[in-house]
Amino acid sequence: MMKLVYKPVSLLVSVLGGLLAGTIFKRLWKITAGEDEAPKATDAERGWREILLAAALQGAIFAVVKAAVDRGAAEGTRKLTGFWPGDEGKPGEEEA
Repeated sequence: MMKLVYKPVSLLVSVLGGLLAGTIFKRLWKITAGEDEAPKATDAERGWREILLAAALQGAIFAVVKAAVDRGAAEGTRKLTGFWPGDEGKPGEEEA
């Protein structure tokens, strides 16, 4: 039953995390590059270095925010319900 409740909450938290990561990236890009928008991969006026740097920075921010949000949601679930969403199916555990 807890899995059925956790799934939609987890989905909502993930969406909000994506929005947060996007906001963080845009602000950081504006501070570091002095531009409102990061370059698109197809922008002919930008070089490889700038395109790949922007992509790497964006990917790192999204990964860190996703991990923090997922972990926070799991810990919040445990504190509220006593249920840890990743308990079942761990390698090495036998099913009853």
